[in-house]
Amino acid sequence: MIWLTWRQFRVQFLVIAGVVLAAGIFFAATGPGLLDDYRRLTDGFIKNLAFERLDPLLYRVGQVMLYAIPSVIGAFWGAPLIARELEAGTHRLAWSQSISRFRWLATKVGVTGLTAVGITGLLSFAVTWWSDPIDDALQAGQDSNTYLPRMFPPTFSARGLVPVGYAAFAFALGVAVGLVVRRTLVALAITLAAVILIQIVTPTFIRPHLLAPTDKYVAATADSMRGFQLSGPDTAPQVKSMEVAVDSVGAWKLYDKTVDKSGTVQNSLPDWAIKCAPMAPPNPSGAEKPTSRADMTACYQRLADEGYRQHVKYFTADTFWALQWREFGLFFVLALLLTGFSFWRIRRDLS
Repeated sequence: MIWLTWRQFRVQFLVIAGVVLAAGIFFAATGPGLLDDYRRLTDGFIKNLAFERLDPLLYRVGQVMLYAIPSVIGAFWGAPLIARELEAGTHRLAWSQSISRFRWLATKVGVTGLTAVGITGLLSFAVTWWSDPIDDALQAGQDSNTYLPRMFPPTFSARGLVPVGYAAFAFALGVAVGLVVRRTLVALAITLAAVILIQIVTPTFIRPHLLAPTDKYVAATADSMRGFQLSGPDTAPQVKSMEVAVDSVGAWKLYDKTVDKSGTVQNSLPDWAIKCAPMAPPNPSGAEKPTSRADMTACYQRLADEGYRQHVKYFTADTFWALQWREFGLFFVLALLLTGFSFWRIRRDLS
């Protein structure tokens, strides 16, 4: 059965393994140089990357690959694994021999699934190791408009254990869908759409609930202010909301709302709050007059005196691995449950 399973999925394996191997060679060849630049350039490391071509490209390639590989594994490894056999009727030939249904499915899922998890794990290890100098530089406070701290959703899902959990889940989902629909193309399409949807919704609806975030009320200041949302005419705009920076480098902010002294979220601020912005609204003649530093200081002091604060929730950078383990664990457990369903389905409902 192991030899037969290998014969049936070797083409898919060789394609994915070839791509991963090629990427791994590039990461292994360029990683030491990137680390040496980080140690040599220290505070100027991120700025120096703007003058490079290969390193920024590899950074993006690694991130894209770790987003793509769970979907590819689920759709092209998991979905056809059983659906193709059921659609063609070749499963009956195996079952008519001395091979039981349980052994038949266990061999297919075990060989292919462990291979999928192993390949994804190796790629994730290579990308995480290669990107470590960039992640460390961002964590040290270096600014970048191109690279994001590893806690941010686009980066978090392409680091550490999370891609492995996604790959295991995607493969198990593909197998289960194939068993239910018994049509290869239909199972492939459903699995691909479902995995992509899960990757999209997880950062917003699942990840924030896996760990308790830091929950604080902070006073807005000119130094911590990061943005204003304005509405109304240009001659008399109104501040709808404000956004402040949190006192933790590399943190992922989940929530940032202005509240009054009773803790009620404000949908708009008083008219005088526009003076907290760096620029005052244009006057009727069309000329703009910058808000003075003294006016801004007085505005922020008035906000504090009247009880206006920012309610923020965020994950600090040091919770990265705790959150990684929890998200990986969630999807790995889902993969086990889907695999259990597949064994139940093949023993009870298929002939």
